[in-house]
Amino acid sequence: MARRRRSNFTESLRMNNETCGHYLARLTELSISMFDWKNVPDSIDIRYLELALFTDGKAVFFKDEDLDVHLALRVAVSGPFNVYMIPNGRRAFASNGYNKMLSDKDSVIIWNNMLHTNSVMTVKLFAERLYNLDRIIDVNANAQKTPVLVQGSENQRLTLLNVYKEFEGNAPVIFGDKNLDINSLSVLTTEAPYVADKLYQLKVQYWNEALTYLGISNLNIQKKERLVADEVVRAQGGTIASRYSRLDSRRQACEEINRMFGLDMEVDYKQDFREADDEVMFPGDTGGGGMVDQAIDLRTK
Repeated sequence: MARRRRSNFTESLRMNNETCGHYLARLTELSISMFDWKNVPDSIDIRYLELALFTDGKAVFFKDEDLDVHLALRVAVSGPFNVYMIPNGRRAFASNGYNKMLSDKDSVIIWNNMLHTNSVMTVKLFAERLYNLDRIIDVNANAQKTPVLVQGSENQRLTLLNVYKEFEGNAPVIFGDKNLDINSLSVLTTEAPYVADKLYQLKVQYWNEALTYLGISNLNIQKKERLVADEVVRAQGGTIASRYSRLDSRRQACEEINRMFGLDMEVDYKQDFREADDEVMFPGDTGGGGMVDQAIDLRTK
């Protein structure tokens, strides 16, 4: 029995870790693929740059005169600081051992957001909340399948295990041999309430909250009737506002880079499906008697 318990715990721990890792990977992928960089030198790896901003909250752009290429790498900062608390000391580094000392005269720090912090901590928080609900849903759904506690004698343990295997395997009929003493058995039903549907809806709201943080369009409104166009537009206010901090930090870096190195770099949010595909627009009631095109026509049951 002890081995059985340890096995169940190990399996549960594995599922917990894999589920949390699943959501962390998905949100990380979304976060580092949100921006559309233009006119970037070929020597710059945008994926690496965005990953550095996501995990470290900063990266440094400079030109290596020896290699005659522009680079954007992870950075360790140090003083002195200017009057706006921007560090003048910078050391660019890479995992292959590359190191280069820089300053504010020959490099530009790209910040992830206006707070100069990373995004990974917030994304981890969302991943943990999502995985926790996912695992609760699994347990609650499984409780509908096996909500029983069977008590019997030690002599019948093997027989009971075999019967349970048939039950767990969804057997339509369970056959018992002559050694199965039904009168000596007692069954306690746990009668676990089914709340997986409500938990799933909460998980959807958590997921939409994460998308809002990342600046990805979503509709975190639950209504049985048709959503009017004004409601759709107002619902996107938080999403659009969430874009400003990270986008403005990157745009400010582009302006400084262009001035220092004579480039023409630009950055913007990538278009999502509502902005990119006008053919999916639907006519909707504005609520004031008028009709306008609205991007989403959702009904929830």
